[in-house]
Formats: sequence, C-alpha cells, structure tokens
Amino acid sequence: MSPDAAVGALVVTAGAVLVAIGARWQGRAARPLAPRRARALAWQAYARALTRSADLALMTARDAAGRGEPTVVTVGDVVRLADERFGYDEVVREDAAAALRHAYERAGRPACCVTDAYSSIQ
Repeated sequence: MSPDAAVGALVVTAGAVLVAIGARWQGRAARPLAPRRARALAWQAYARALTRSADLALMTARDAAGRGEPTVVTVGDVVRLADERFGYDEVVREDAAAALRHAYERAGRPACCVTDAYSSIQ
C-alpha cells in the first residue's frame, strides 16, 4: 500500500469515527439545564423590561403633557406598558413602582412630574 493510500484510509477512518460519535450524541444538550442560572436570567430580563417600561411611561407622559401642565405618571402606566410592549401580563405593582421611582430619580426628580410610585411604599 502506498503512503498516500494509507493517509487517505486514515482520514476516512477518522471521519467515520467522528460521524459515529456525532450520531451517538445527537440531540443531547451541550450544557445541562441550570435552574438557578435560568431564574437569574429571567429576573434580569424582567427587571430590564420594567426599567424600559418606566422610562417609556415617563417619556410618553412628558410628551403628552401640555405647556405648563404637570407630567403625571402612574404605576399603572408602567404595568400596562410592560404588558403591551414586553408581554409581561402579571407584573408585581411593587416592582413596577420601584422601577418608576428609579427612573424618576435618574431623571433628576423633575419638579413638573407627579407620580404615585412613592405612595405605594409601605
């Protein structure tokens, strides 16, 4: 057998072994499911959606307010936007209020803005 034929046979054999291994492991997950990591990622996505909903509610209320009128933003607006925009149909009002407080404080507590996020603190 020539050296070229031996190398060819070796490559074909190695390929056949890899195909057999791939067929044996077909459908298996590369990483096992980690419930703690999945819960942490779900919580991060929920918090991010609430933060974006609060920012959007504050911005929408600012745009809707007329000249000289106060901007009124409610926790219900944040809950509604989290449902409409991000698909969270069950939002805890305390979480929405915390996100609205955070957005309100991050905006520098504008004097012309009124919110009920602080009245929900127990």
